[in-house]
Amino acid sequence: VPLEFRLRQNYPNPFNPTTMISYDIPEFSNVRLEVYNIQGQRVATLVNEAQNAGTYTVSFNASNLSSGIYLYRLQSGEFVSVQKMILVK
Repeated sequence: VPLEFRLRQNYPNPFNPTTMISYDIPEFSNVRLEVYNIQGQRVATLVNEAQNAGTYTVSFNASNLSSGIYLYRLQSGEFVSVQKMILVK
């Protein structure tokens, strides 16, 4: 069981068109993982559910998006973290 919340860098990065996003949550909580474009518009919701403590990996397929920089945001309880990823087509 993880000891702290953690949002990891996606792999691979840059990616085309699929990447993996991993995160740790140390306790049962509601988890929301979303992807935003550089203008701040939400382009995908990857997770929106209550999850038990553990390490999770989510696949993100961006085949319907254009090349560019995207941000992914993890929110779980009071914890919020954002990472940057680059889509290259």
